[in-house]
Amino acid sequence: MAQKRIGKIVGVVVLIGLALLAWLVFRPGPLAFADGKHVALAEYSAGKPTGVPADFTGTEPLARGQYLAEAADCEACHTAEGGKRFAGGRPFETDFGTIYSPNITPDKDSGIGSWSDADFLKAVHEGVGKDGKRLYPAFPYAAYTYLTDEDVLAIKAYLFQQPAEKNTAPENTLRWPYNQRFLMAFWGIFYNPNERFQPIADKSPSWNRGAYLAEGLGHCGDCHTPRTLLQALNNRKKFSGGMAEGWRAYNLSSDKESGIGTWSAQDMEQYLKTGHSQNKGSAFGPMAQAVHLSFQKLTASDVSAIVEYVRSVPPVSSDLPAPKVQLASAHPGEGGADQANPKGHAMYSSMCAGCHSWTGVNDFVRIPRSRARAP
Repeated sequence: MAQKRIGKIVGVVVLIGLALLAWLVFRPGPLAFADGKHVALAEYSAGKPTGVPADFTGTEPLARGQYLAEAADCEACHTAEGGKRFAGGRPFETDFGTIYSPNITPDKDSGIGSWSDADFLKAVHEGVGKDGKRLYPAFPYAAYTYLTDEDVLAIKAYLFQQPAEKNTAPENTLRWPYNQRFLMAFWGIFYNPNERFQPIADKSPSWNRGAYLAEGLGHCGDCHTPRTLLQALNNRKKFSGGMAEGWRAYNLSSDKESGIGTWSAQDMEQYLKTGHSQNKGSAFGPMAQAVHLSFQKLTASDVSAIVEYVRSVPPVSSDLPAPKVQLASAHPGEGGADQANPKGHAMYSSMCAGCHSWTGVNDFVRIPRSRARAP
C-alpha cells in the first residue's frame, strides 16, 4: 500500500515537472494573442498581405526585391561600420561572445554567389546555410520563416545584382558551449516553426499586412520582446521591451504607463517615418538606424499597416518608469537629479542643455545663414 502511495506521489511530481518544463520550453507564437481563424495564404481572398503594397510605385525589374530587402533591414546587420554594403563583418556583442555578420554579396568565395535558390531559402526559412552549416538566431530566421518563397527569392535576386565584395568576416568568439553550432538544430526544433505566414481571416487586410511586416520582414519582436533563458522570444510578454546591441528596446505594447498606449496612430506613423514624434520621443541607436535604412523607405500604406497591427497588441507592463510629463526645474541643483545621477547630469550639461535648457524645453536660437553648416 505504501509503495503504491509513493508511486502515485512520484508520478504526480514527474507530471508537474514535465508540465513546468513544457511551460518553460514551449512558448506561444507571435500571433497567439490575436483571436480568429488562421487560413492558408491561398485561401485568403480579402487581399494580399505579402509582396509589395498596392501603393508601391517602383518600376525597375529589381525594385520589388529592393523594397523587400529594405523592409527586412538587411543592410543594417550585414554592413560593418565603414565597410561595403552587404559585405558583412559587423560585430554583435552578446552575453555569450561576439558574432560577426556574414558577407551576403554575390562574391563566390567569401559571399553567397555560389548559393542556389534552394540554399538561400533553406537559410532564410530554417537557419541552415550552404553545406548544412547551422546559423545562429542572431540572424532572425525564426521571423523570416514566415516570408513566402516568392518574397525571399525576390530579395536574393536583388542581392545578386549588388557588387560582389571580397570580405571574410572574422571568426565568432562565442564561449563554449555556445560555439557548438550543432546545438542550433535543437533550438530550431523548439523555436523555429518553419512555416509560412497564415493570415487571420477575421482581421482586416491592412492588419494582416502589418502582421506580415512586423513579425516577418521587420522582425520587431527580436528587439522589442524579452527572451527566455534559451534565447527564444517570450511572447507571453510580447513587445514589452528587450535589449538590442546594448540599447533598451522599449515597450511597444498598448500599456499606458510603460508602453505606447497613449500614442495616437499619427504619433506612431510620424515616428516610423521620421524617427521623431512631437512630445513622444526620438529614435536612437539601432532604432534610428532602422528608421534610416528601412521604415522611412516604406510606403504610407505599409507604415499605417504596421501601426494598426502594433496598436492591437494587448498591454503588458514592464519595469520601465512612467514617462515624466512635468517640466524639470530651470535650476539644475533643485530636485536632486544632479546628485542622483552625476554622470547623466554631466552628459546633459555638456551635450543637451545648450539647446534644450535645463527644463528640457527647446531653447533653440536660429543660426544666421552665413554661419550655418550642413549636418
